[in-house]
Amino acid sequence: MEFSLDINNLLTFENLFVLIGLIILLAPIYIYSLRTEKKKLQEMIESKVKVLQKAFDISEEAILILSDKQEVIYANKTMIKLFKLGEDFMQSPLQIIPKIEVKKSWIALDELIKKREKSSQKKIPLFFQTKLLISDRDVIPVNLYIDSSTIDDEYKIWWNIISIHNLSKEKESASAAYRHKLTDLSNQSQALIDLNALYSKVHLDNKKLALVLINIDNFSQLRAIIGYEQANVILIKFAKYLEQLAKKSSFYVYHTFHNDFLLSVPAVESSDEIIMLCNQLQEQLVSFYKMEDVRLHLTASIGISIYPESGPTLNLFDNAYKALAQAQKSGHGRISIYKADVLKHGYDELILYNEMHEALEKNEFELHYQPIIEVKNKEIVAAEALIRWRHPKYGLIPPDVFIPMMEKTGFIVEIGRYVLEEVIKQQKRWELFKFKQIEVSINMSLLEIETEGFIENVTKQLVDHQINPELIKFEITEGSAMSNEGQVDTQLLELKNLGVAIALDDFGTGYTSFDYLKKFPADVLKIDKTLVDYILVNQEDQRIVKAMIELGHNLGMKIVVEGIENERMVKMIASYGCDYMQGYYFSKPVPVFEFQKLLR
Repeated sequence: MEFSLDINNLLTFENLFVLIGLIILLAPIYIYSLRTEKKKLQEMIESKVKVLQKAFDISEEAILILSDKQEVIYANKTMIKLFKLGEDFMQSPLQIIPKIEVKKSWIALDELIKKREKSSQKKIPLFFQTKLLISDRDVIPVNLYIDSSTIDDEYKIWWNIISIHNLSKEKESASAAYRHKLTDLSNQSQALIDLNALYSKVHLDNKKLALVLINIDNFSQLRAIIGYEQANVILIKFAKYLEQLAKKSSFYVYHTFHNDFLLSVPAVESSDEIIMLCNQLQEQLVSFYKMEDVRLHLTASIGISIYPESGPTLNLFDNAYKALAQAQKSGHGRISIYKADVLKHGYDELILYNEMHEALEKNEFELHYQPIIEVKNKEIVAAEALIRWRHPKYGLIPPDVFIPMMEKTGFIVEIGRYVLEEVIKQQKRWELFKFKQIEVSINMSLLEIETEGFIENVTKQLVDHQINPELIKFEITEGSAMSNEGQVDTQLLELKNLGVAIALDDFGTGYTSFDYLKKFPADVLKIDKTLVDYILVNQEDQRIVKAMIELGHNLGMKIVVEGIENERMVKMIASYGCDYMQGYYFSKPVPVFEFQKLLR
């Protein structure tokens, strides 16, 4: 056999050997490269998993992942705390299987998961506003979700994902909205809910129902004397006393406002029964609180409304307030029962209440202006803007009819914005038509001051209309100023920083302490007309008014005396050194076109 070697075949073999050599040489490098990339990928995945774990750990949602064998694959910190998992819970079944309330039955979590597995529906089960039972004593309101995820399609490995949102905090917050922060008694919001149920029960049982409103007398003055903390101690003690009494006597107690409490007494036999209860409260209050071995003499004004004598249940709460107002007018420690046939006016308050918002849109409200006279030259230097309601049915409605309704419903805030804008617009008109520039006073309620955005609205109105702030003055009553001293003072200082003036209205009708008056940021002190009604014949009133004028001047304030009715009053008040006067002797509040005649 002849053997021959072709040069081309030789080259082919050489290339093959070279290629095999390269493969042998590069294979380890390639394998190393693959391992490096895999390691990087693994590290990246682990890093992202850690990020996800951190995200889950700071979540308020409790997250649990279970294997198809019901072993724990993952639990975030919230879940560990909720289920009280031990240290070695990973890759182990749950020691305690929680139960979920489903249609008033308790079903174990593992049973719910199995039911989902068997179900053909792909919809994620949601158990909304249900309960979770972890132990016999541990029942928690929750929202619960169950889902699953396939990990390996070939081997059909899947995990169950359970997400639980604990509603305990939301429930507590919701409950807190119906409790008084200081005393933890049910508040007025809860009272209104409860009363609706009571009204229905009264109609069904044909029984009487009494509402008793209690207001601790002189509480603002008392707080000024003994301090904020001690005053709160009194409220807390009184609340506890009422709560204990309510349990014994089967009635309900609510802390409606700062020093106001409400009792709802079902199944009342007669008004005498309620009067006896109120007298018992008064007797307790007389010697209720002792401070440094000195007992404080406390009294309360009490207003009562009884169904059916005081009217229908619809008005029962309002009528209790009316009775309270009557009791307060009669003096301290008085009790008043509202009688359905005792009406102050012929207006239908329900109609007025329903029509207030519409009246504002229809321009039924208007401003009247009452001049304020400078004593020295007898000229008009200022005016007070007063709201009036020209009703299509009732005509001109007195403000003492609709203002209390507005304050009670919160509509006073909206009407306050209207008054401010109208006064500022009027000031601009007077400026354009070359009228005498005068300061105009606007009455301001406590609710307006406490409403968010009050200062911002005043600022906006002044800027939008380019009005000199010195032409605007806000009046706040002595009672309102004392009700919430901290917030009132802060807001008034902000108003003063805008350049507007502040007046303390109705001075002499409340219980302002001298210490508070020194700090009060007022430019003007307005002495209430009740102190000058009998000043011509009452020497005590003369001394009081004279002393008030001197006090105001010593504190750097100007003085306005209201209620001037005749020439003799003018001369007497002027002799006391008063700066300004206001009253029907000069003019009653009149519409703007009439007031402009006085200005000219």
